[in-house]
Amino acid sequence: MPTEKEVIDKLKGVMDPHTGIDVYSMGLISELKIDDGDISLIFTPTSPFCPMGVQLAVQIKRSLTELDDVESDNVNVTVQGHLNAEEINRHLAKS
Repeated sequence: MPTEKEVIDKLKGVMDPHTGIDVYSMGLISELKIDDGDISLIFTPTSPFCPMGVQLAVQIKRSLTELDDVESDNVNVTVQGHLNAEEINRHLAKS
């Protein structure tokens, strides 16, 4: 069963190509749940029309399947509550 740290480390390996910052550190991952071998999360692209949203979701899913003992991974994408410019800039300033 993967640990929370292992899952987060995998998520930190998925980089937003426009910012060069990983999706986890940018705050684009929410409702991360790990239950035995089942992982679920919500991915919120930086905008509802993010051209990389689908590709990033696919990368997230692929990275989770690389973990040992993962029975299922459920990556949900939502555009509700997407980040506004202020929040994106706040995340960028931290890096």
